[in-house]
Amino acid sequence: MSPLRLRRLTVTLGLALLATSATAPDALAAHRTHLGEVRVVARFDRSAGQAAESIAVEPGGGVVIGMIPARQVVRVAPDGAVRVLVTMPLPPGGGGTTPVVGIPVVTGVARSERGDVYFLYSSGEGGLTGIWQVRPGAPRLVVPLPADTMPNALVIDGERDRFLVTDSTGGRIWQAPLRGGAASVWSADPALAPDGFFGANGLKVHDGAVWASNSDRGTLVRVPVVAGGGAGRAQVRATGLAGIDDFDFTGQGTEILAAINQAGKLVRVGPDGARETLLDADDGMEGTTAVAVRGTRVYVTNGANLAGDNPDLLLAQLRR
Repeated sequence: MSPLRLRRLTVTLGLALLATSATAPDALAAHRTHLGEVRVVARFDRSAGQAAESIAVEPGGGVVIGMIPARQVVRVAPDGAVRVLVTMPLPPGGGGTTPVVGIPVVTGVARSERGDVYFLYSSGEGGLTGIWQVRPGAPRLVVPLPADTMPNALVIDGERDRFLVTDSTGGRIWQAPLRGGAASVWSADPALAPDGFFGANGLKVHDGAVWASNSDRGTLVRVPVVAGGGAGRAQVRATGLAGIDDFDFTGQGTEILAAINQAGKLVRVGPDGARETLLDADDGMEGTTAVAVRGTRVYVTNGANLAGDNPDLLLAQLRR
């Protein structure tokens, strides 16, 4: 790939509540955010199946990434050095019957507050589908999931000591105790359902609700957490995001940065659902899969799984 073209982009934050205020213009001007220079942190080996899929940020600026067909979890140091933590075995017979995709894949990754790293593996057969923990020597299956699921995104809901997992082909969000054990369906709201390929995909816990993207329907969905930790009725909060994969909040209310896989874009979604493309193919976007915001740092992975040959990890800066 040619050297990444650096460009500076300006984003006006949508502050819907301030729009009705007499001081709205001044308030908006004071909350302008700049997405600064974008640089490549690490490049991955597409020929070895290293299609970057997910991001878990670690203290100090390193990240953990799931690699889809390589069946790997890798750690990328702040200086860009890549180290393989896990390569998952093939199921007995060497094949796989993962729903829709067919092959065994590693997808979502998550990191607990105490530093434990977890990831999702799907094989469809062999009893390997579920939530796994990275451990010295060999990974450990913490939460088995049904063979007919396609677990995609993994988050840790620390307030309730549980995992939450999107099931893209089943159109569900699963929950399971953080200590391990049996999983149960937390929400199967119709807003999470697929329409031919992948439904619920990306996942975040934010301000009393669980948010999910729906790739087929191009939507962002908010599911309120009700008394006892259960799921309320889903609300569609943004549309027109066909092929959306992962997303994250910028730290400004419900403003979101969304990875649009099929189009290879990073898109800002305002609190009112308005959309604005921030990065595209000219900036090195190729099958954009995940975004993680930590303070002023924005990490973006390109899987190059639908188009392109350059999976990588990028880093940009939020400047407010």
